[in-house]
This record gives sequence, C-alpha cells and structure tokens, in this order.
Amino acid sequence: MADPSQPDVSRPRLCIATSRYPRAGETFVTRHVAELCGGNTVVACGRRTGQDPLNKAIFSRLRAVLNPADILLAPWHLWRNHARYRSPLVPFGRGRRNLLAFLRQERVDAILAEFGSQAVLYWPLAKDLGIPIFSYFRGRDASKYLEGAYRIEGYRRMMPHLAGIFAVSRFLLDNLAAHGLTHPNAHVVPSGTDTRLFRPGEKRGGQMLFVGRFVEKKAPLLTLDCFLEVADRHPEARLDFVGQGPQLAACRARVAASRHADKVTFHGWQPHAQVREHLARADIFVLHSVTGRDGETEGLPSAIQEAMACGTAILSTRHAGIPELVEEGVSGHLVAEGDAAGFAEAMERLLRDPATTRRMGVAARATAEARVDYRQLYRKVEAVIAAAIPPAAEGRR
Repeated sequence: MADPSQPDVSRPRLCIATSRYPRAGETFVTRHVAELCGGNTVVACGRRTGQDPLNKAIFSRLRAVLNPADILLAPWHLWRNHARYRSPLVPFGRGRRNLLAFLRQERVDAILAEFGSQAVLYWPLAKDLGIPIFSYFRGRDASKYLEGAYRIEGYRRMMPHLAGIFAVSRFLLDNLAAHGLTHPNAHVVPSGTDTRLFRPGEKRGGQMLFVGRFVEKKAPLLTLDCFLEVADRHPEARLDFVGQGPQLAACRARVAASRHADKVTFHGWQPHAQVREHLARADIFVLHSVTGRDGETEGLPSAIQEAMACGTAILSTRHAGIPELVEEGVSGHLVAEGDAAGFAEAMERLLRDPATTRRMGVAARATAEARVDYRQLYRKVEAVIAAAIPPAAEGRR
C-alpha cells in the first residue's frame, strides 16, 4: 500500500466523494483514498464518522451546512435542487461555496464519486469547476435505487455530465441500461482485493464460513437451515458466521433450538485482520445472495473476492455479478436464488468430496490473482481518469 503521508504529487489530484468516512465496512473506499493516483487524494464526505487513519484533507458537508443562513433557507434550496437535479441534497448556500473553495484550494483535478447516489450530488460542482467527475456503481445504487422514478430521472440528468462510469459488475451496467441509463465511457472494474494479503492458510476440512451482514439479500437463515440439514451426515462440518445485522438474533435462536449448536459459531463483527484469518482456514465460503423485496442486489461481493484469494471454494447463487467471477464446477458451485434444496445438495457435494473441494479452492485462488488483484484494477481506473483530465491541469501540479 502506498504511504498516504507521502502522496505522489506528480499524479493527478483526486477527490474521493463518499457518504460517511471513515467507515469500517467500506474497505474499498479507504483503499481508494490510500492508493489511487499514488495516494494523491482528498476526501469529501457527507459526514465524518471518526479518526481518519490516513490523515487526509477532509471536507464534511454536514459540518459545512450547520450555519444559520443555510438552515433558514434550506426548504427553498431543497425544493430548487429537486426541481433542477431530482436530488434535494446537492450542496447549496455557504456549504456549497465552502466545498468549492476546498476543491480549488486542494487543486483537485478530478472527482471519483463512490456510488451513483453521491455522483448525483457532486456533478453540478464538478461542472462549475470544469473538472471531470466519475461515478462508481457498486450494488444498491444500481438496483434498489432504480425503484424510484425520481432517482432514475436524477441519474438521467447526471449521465451527460459524467466523464465516465465504473461498475463492479457487468450486471449493474446492464441494470442501468435497462432503465435507459448508459454512458459511452463505461467500464467493469470489480472492487478487487489484495491477493498478497489474502492468501490460503492451513485449511480445515469441512470448515464453512459466512462473512457479511445479516440482511435479507444475503439470506443467512437459508444458509443456516441448509447447513443444519446436512450436518447430521457430516460430523466434521462446521459453520462460522462473521458479521452482524437484523437477522442475527433469528439465526442464533434457530441454532439454539437445533441439535448442532456445537457446530455453529457466531463471531459477530470482526476486524479485517481477523476476517483474513477465518478465510485462510475455511474450506468452503457460503453466501446465498438474493434480490431483496425492495429490489436491492449485490454488485460483486467483496467477501467472495477475498475468499477466492484465500483459496476457498465458493458456494453461492447465480445472482448479480457473482457468475461473472465464480465458474460453476471449477471454482465453486452456484444455484438459483432461493433454491434451498439445490444449495443444500451443493453443500453436501462439497463436504462429501474434499479433494475436489480443495481443487476448486486452488482454481479460485488462480482466478483471484488473474482478475481481482486490486493493483491491476487500479491501473485501469487511473488510466481512464487520467485520460479525461485536460492538459491545462498539469500546470496546477
């Protein structure tokens, strides 16, 4: 990782725009801030949520808007923003002026908005500054958010003003296109992972692992039920859960009422270093991703990319961008969304044939090295961004 205290000032100066920063669950944002453009980055966020580990220049929109004039005129600004941009929260008043001053003072050459929902807020400012802006679509912003007509219209008005877009999967670009939202400079670039850091360890036969939030689109209860069904026939099988969320209590109750409480462990939220250790030991990574009732989907789960880098066979679903990375029968098994019987049967196959499961893990590692090592992916992102920066910007550096 580049030394964030010693940015490469010969590279373009990039502003990473995000909602909350720093945010423990968004390691891809922190890595962008640390690594893109040789670490020559600043951050604009909706709300600052703690101590920045990278010691970057940070602008908090929430803090900037807390002044009497903007608060008094907020209803008028919100109405005008909705009429103009279909996004009421585009910065306005003194907060807008201060943000523009921050971007000028930091000599920002381009903006990378993490999530389409952030790009909608920043493109009017990029237009005023005459600098390129890019949007990175990651999941909810190109699925659930498209359930609202006003959001689609906001994206439609935004697209011509973007210099380009990135998406973590082809699925998300296709989903945007199905709503009439396309861009001529569009690129599929997964979030990626550090294959030097995430590496296979000493595998434990029959060890399964779930990493993620306990929410509907990750279906932890379905995964648990499938495990409890096959556990009788496989005494060596174990299932670890890492994460937390609204369905955790139901999962704990289900295990407590079963005969296999000794085979299931709930670790709760874990630091990234601990997650790496779990992945390095796991034989099988399980994630039954589904489309939520509200339309929310995955993009391409970071946990799957990390699991593959750790040489873990994947058991998941044909959902969103997962089939773009996981090859059926080669690096794992995929079933249809909601197919509990198929998921349990695939789980049993992986437990019944440990030699094949290990070979799948080796193939998963090779795929991760070839396709989702973040260093290769960042070179592509940087090249696309650099190509959009006008030569006149060189004089600012």
